[in-house]
Amino acid sequence: MRELRFAAVGLNHSHIYGQVNCMLRAGAKLVGVHEEDDQLAAEFSGVYQDVPRRSLEEILEDRTIGLVTSAAISARRADLAISVMRHGKDVLVDKPGMTSREQLDAVKRVQTETGRIFSILYSEHFENSATVKAGELVAAGAIGEVVHTVGLGPHRLRRETRPDWFFRRADYGGILTDIASHQCEQFLFFTNATDARVLSASVSNHANADRPELQDSGDIHLSTGKTTGTIHVDWFTPDGMPTWGDGRLFIIGTAGTIEIRKTVDLAGREGGNHLFLTDKTGVRHFDCSTLDLPFGRQLVADIHDRTETAMPQARCFKAMELALTAQEMAETNQERHAR
Repeated sequence: MRELRFAAVGLNHSHIYGQVNCMLRAGAKLVGVHEEDDQLAAEFSGVYQDVPRRSLEEILEDRTIGLVTSAAISARRADLAISVMRHGKDVLVDKPGMTSREQLDAVKRVQTETGRIFSILYSEHFENSATVKAGELVAAGAIGEVVHTVGLGPHRLRRETRPDWFFRRADYGGILTDIASHQCEQFLFFTNATDARVLSASVSNHANADRPELQDSGDIHLSTGKTTGTIHVDWFTPDGMPTWGDGRLFIIGTAGTIEIRKTVDLAGREGGNHLFLTDKTGVRHFDCSTLDLPFGRQLVADIHDRTETAMPQARCFKAMELALTAQEMAETNQERHAR
């Protein structure tokens, strides 16, 4: 298998470092970076030394580059991905992959036309080894049939470090489009569903009146017709929390339950990636901190073999469809109640 060469385009969110590291761990080679902002480019070069800064055109026209990864401003990712796919390259972007239904439709259309891979690194799943372990347990029947999931995604706002685009609704897409796309993907994954519908959704701004376009809290209720899921996301992680957010996932099955503490076990064990399994035999704790993260390796194989082992293309798109549908529903309800 020949070496995969890739480039990073758009460094506006720090998740780009996780995306690049994911590919480097999988044996891919970073051969270029494009970023118009000199400060962001300098910070990136300080971490990945000797990686040349290149023009976007040069990266797109370089036939030796097989993948472009991006954490550009959220609203700009879809257009970039479309251009990349039309130049015969695969795409790995940060979540959200797009900020509107129109962008989703356009990306899906070009992905179908070109046959390229459009993937989103849903890091709260693929970069969290406890969540990966939960997938293995559920697939093995450890908790029976999954009937409900609860996904909690609190984040620290860090207002003073955020760029202006972060607070513009048109640029970041809304809290459900952004953060909750993680939980939408996990709901589909753990229920083994190819389709689902949004039953209800809400967004609000409780604590940031001076930033009226920011939504600091949001909720979604989902159903596959057979299983249900609830999601809550917010920007309320307190300063005393030793990590950016106490992300949790609960998976309820007919024969047991799984709880994941993704980043911290409050007043308990050190570190993150804690999984608790409860079944008829009792309660067990799994320290998943040293377990393998296969996504990057699987994506490299998919690029070479034109397969879908890292994440089915349909699920990648469906997760964003659910998030965008919930965002639209929530804002419509919000406008109605404000009249």
